[in-house]
Order: sequence, then C-alpha cells, then structure tokens
Amino acid sequence: MKIKAFRRPRGYANNIASLCAPLDRQVPGEEKSLKQKASVMMPYTTNEVKPKGWLLRQLQIQANGLSGHLDEFWLDIKESKWIGGDREAWERVPYWLDGFVPLAWLLDDEHLKQRAKRYIDGILERQCEDGWICPCEKKERAAYDVWAALLICKALMVYYDCSRDERIPDAVARALRQLNLHLEHHSLFNWGAARWYEGLIPLYRLMRIRGREDWMEELIVKLSVQGTHYPTLYKNWYYKQPKNRWDLLTHVVNQAMMLKSDALLACAQGRDPDAFAEHAWRLLMKHHGQAYGHFSGDECLSGTEPTQGTELCGVVEAMYSYEVLSALTMAPKWGDRLEAAAVNALPATLSPDMCSHQYVQMANQIECSVQPQEHIVYRTISADSNLFGLEPSFGCCTANLHQGYPKLALSVFFEDREGIVAWMPYPAELKTERKGKPVTVRIVTDYPFRDTVVYEVENPGGAEFRLSVRVPGSADGATADGKAVPVGTMLDIPISGDCKNRRVELRLQASIRTEQRPSGMFVMRRGPLLYALRIREKWTEIDYERKKTDTGTPRVYPFCDYRVEAESPWNYALVKGGRMTYEEREPGAYPFSPDGAPCAIHAEMYEIPWTKEYGRCRNRPDSTRHDAKRHVVEWIPYGCTNLRMTELPML
Repeated sequence: MKIKAFRRPRGYANNIASLCAPLDRQVPGEEKSLKQKASVMMPYTTNEVKPKGWLLRQLQIQANGLSGHLDEFWLDIKESKWIGGDREAWERVPYWLDGFVPLAWLLDDEHLKQRAKRYIDGILERQCEDGWICPCEKKERAAYDVWAALLICKALMVYYDCSRDERIPDAVARALRQLNLHLEHHSLFNWGAARWYEGLIPLYRLMRIRGREDWMEELIVKLSVQGTHYPTLYKNWYYKQPKNRWDLLTHVVNQAMMLKSDALLACAQGRDPDAFAEHAWRLLMKHHGQAYGHFSGDECLSGTEPTQGTELCGVVEAMYSYEVLSALTMAPKWGDRLEAAAVNALPATLSPDMCSHQYVQMANQIECSVQPQEHIVYRTISADSNLFGLEPSFGCCTANLHQGYPKLALSVFFEDREGIVAWMPYPAELKTERKGKPVTVRIVTDYPFRDTVVYEVENPGGAEFRLSVRVPGSADGATADGKAVPVGTMLDIPISGDCKNRRVELRLQASIRTEQRPSGMFVMRRGPLLYALRIREKWTEIDYERKKTDTGTPRVYPFCDYRVEAESPWNYALVKGGRMTYEEREPGAYPFSPDGAPCAIHAEMYEIPWTKEYGRCRNRPDSTRHDAKRHVVEWIPYGCTNLRMTELPML
C-alpha cells in the first residue's frame, strides 16, 4: 500500500462551533455539518483513548503522588470554599480538577472518579440562582477576580467530556451568561484580564452542544475588548532583557497561556491562528529560551542564563497552549514543541514519585536548598523556590501541575475531516468509529527512549479513512516500512475498505549532537531528549514548622519538603571532538528518575575549576584550565535528573 509523506498546508476553522473540542456524537447531524465547515483537528475523549506503556506508568505514578491525594490533606483543596469549607475560594480547586478529572477517567479508577464527583456536586449545589458560580458573597462580586470563573467553567467542560454528566452544560451556560452580564458593569482586571481567552474554550465547547445564542457572541466581544491585547504587546516588544520586577505582562505563566490567545479568537474571526503564536514564541525563545524547550520565568521572564528558573505552572500551561495550537493549526512544529516540553521540562521539575515538585527548575542545578535572603538568584520569588516540596514558594503549582500528563495523553490522537491523526508518537490505544464502523489504532513504542514507533490498525468493518502520522522534526531522518520519509511532516496512510488490519513501522534516525547556547556553552541532545550530566544526590527531609503554622498543612511523608545536595563532581567541560557513546537500558519503576533512566550517553570530559555560591553554581566556570586527564562521565535524559549540569563549556 502506498505511503505518501507531505507537509500539510496550514488550515483554520471557518466556524467557531468546530473549535477545539471532542465531537459530541450524541447530537444528531452535528458531525457531518462540522466536518464540512472545519479544517481543525479535534481531540478524542477519555472514553476512546487509553494510554499504554510508559505513558500509562506516568499517570499511575501521578495518581499515587500529589495528584491523587491532594484533596485528602491539602487544606486549600480539602476544606475549600468551593465545597462549603473556609479555605481558598479562587483558583486552586479549579486548577486541581482540570487535571485530576482526566487523570481519573484515563485510569478508569472508580475511587478517583467518585472523589471528583464529590467536588463537582459541591460546586453545582452552591451555584447561585442567577448563575454566579464562584464562592463569594454577592456584595463581594465587584472585587472578585473572575479568572476563577473562566477556569472553573473550563474544568467543568473537561468533566462533561469525561463523564457525560448532563447537568454540566446548563451549569456552564448559566455561569457564562451571568459573567456576560457581570462584565457590563465590572470590567476584567488583574488575572482575569491577562487570561480572558481561557473563557473561549468552555464557551466554544458549549456552542458545540447547545448551538449559538446572542449572549455568547456578546461575551466573546467583551472578553476580547476588556482583556490584554497581546498582539499589541508583541508588536511593541520591550522585554528583550529581564526587568527584575514583578508585573502581569512578563509573568511567565501568562506568557505560556497567551500563546494560544489570538489563535482562539482568530477561529471566531476566520483568520490564520498560527501567525501571532509563531511570532510570540520566537521572541520568547530568542530572549528567554532555555535548553529544555521552555522560556524562563522566576516568576517573570528571566533571560537565557542556565541558572535562572522556570516555573512549573508555565511548563504545563505552555504544553496546553501547544496542544490547542496543534489542533487549530495542524502544524507539525507545535507537536515538536509540545514534545520538547513534555519529555524534558515537565518531568525534570517533579520528583520521580511525583510526591513533591519544585516551583522553579534550573538547567544548571547543583543543589536544591533555601538560598540566603540577600543572595536570591531568582528575580521575583522566594528563597525556597527550587526545593522539592508540597508548596515551595507558592501553592499555584501545587494546584496546577496535574494537567500536564493527562492532557498530553489526550493529545496522542486527534480526529480531523479525513480520518484519524496520530499526533504524539507515544504508547496508547484508540477505540473509535469511522462512519459507524469500529476502528482500533494502537501505537506500540518506547519512544522517546527508543527509535521505533509501530502503528497497528484494526478495521474489521472495512471503513475507508486516512491515518495521518506526525513524523517528529527532532529526528535526523526517518523511514516508514523501509521507505524514507521527511521529518517534521505528516505521513498519510490510506486505510481502504479491503484492509482489515494494517501495520506501519516508523523508524527514526537519531544521533548525538551538541548545540551552542547563548551562554557560549554547549548542550547535548539526541532526538527529542535533552541530556544532562548525572549528579549523585542526597535528599534530606526538612522539618518545616514555619510552613505548618503559615498554611495549616503539615508535611506528612511522602508529601514533604526536601533539600537535595550533590555528592559527586559536577565541575566539568566537554572535550571537543571527544568520544561519546549511547547506551540503552531497561527502564526502572520510575522511568523519569536517575536510577530508572532508560538510556544514557557516556562522554569524555575534563574536570575544571568551577565554584558554587549560595547554593548554585556560578554562571561560568572560574577558569578553563584543566589537566590532560579525560574522564568518562554519564549523561542521562534531562527529564530523569533532579540535580544536573546541562550547559557546559567545550574545550
């Protein structure tokens, strides 16, 4: 059967009702009309997608970690005002639900599902008669930042797509209709103004279910008029250098979220959804990009030095922006960018068991400790920000980290007008229908730790459709069933009526390559994986009485705070032209961990003078002097490290 590879032309939706939401097959006639009007991809639901292999293992680890237990002991969730308690009444429960809900349904875990339902029931029971859904008194509404309203509506629609709870569309419609009225007298401010476009996601999903109503069109206009206009900001880009001050316009999470802002609005206006996102992404990466596929921000944009931090919230929100941009633009580059963040930045800032996390990670990170107050390297956050803990620095990442892996799993497959799109080459299974006939697609692989991806199609009903496979742009080359195909493109595989079963083997060629960074130092890559020098480490639990007093949440093992210190040398330089060898290993119980790393590179290196100060290494080595002795030193995938050196000189 002929396999054709080509670069897909960019497309955009001509109808906002087709935007960024699973096909609601319960609405008669909807699928046909939407497919005639839309040239976007739409995600499948947890009812159709099941993760496998290492991706399933990551979700299981997540459920056994913070994500699956936060509501049992973290008071901002356990006793939140959203469910009748007296604790935090704003973003934390909505953030947590946005990731906890798809996690529960992807794992098909009834206990987790019931706990999610308890929160949904509590939120719906407390919704006001006029539709207001956030937990505050009526007299407090004018001063309430409605970012939480946008976020809870998004989380509720995620719950609907997982559970098909018929209460949800009406509750979200009432909440958004009330928000439309609220904005007539109380304009967006603060976080609501910075993140206004997030409200378009549940609004568009609601249109798919209920159809358009006049108030919906009004709300789109009000949100876009009252919210921050990022195209103007990026046309007048004043942020090439870090500002060393906190503000909403350079806040890293806002920057990560806003990448999808114009794309969402463009779909309502019939414009190209890619242009602004590409322009903004390039500026961010040029002036603040880090080697692990994300831009810095501790908390605000912080430049390219490998000793500046990047906030975990920014990583998961950038991933979600790339997922939305993937669906709206169908451009393979957004899949590559999603992958870079997903297999490098995300796991590196979580402990291997996901029972603790950092607020910020660093590319060159030789210690995780509380920095002296007068020598904090971070620009606008606290001295404990790179500890592994329950809520280092601030609790937003504790609430928001949960969406990373579940939404990644839901981006493995998309549906478009002509068939099924295998977007992320990760192990998963899709069971769906094409024109009423059952179809199963499996991705069998250990990628990105291995170089082969097998696609298996079962098509007992003889449906005719196209399986479209994204070939990662990070590969040096690729073959499909032995035939060369271009990387960074879409590979189209026709599945014909007489084809009951089909198997395609995609082999990716990858070599070790070094890349110079703005620092003048070098990083090492192979395929989509960034590698970092492995440092032996010592973890020490911190008895944090201050935190117990301030937050009311005690640290109970394993959900503790930890200091991590180096127990092996890290002061090295790469040998120019030195020998490098690649090794595959059996993955451990925790694939993203120093001991469980499924692959490694052994590189020749010189030991050089390089000192640390105040818990971090200096930006550059003290000297490049070295003796002639070459040390063979182990590098592992960046996402498998907790302590690391990533950018090093080459001598």
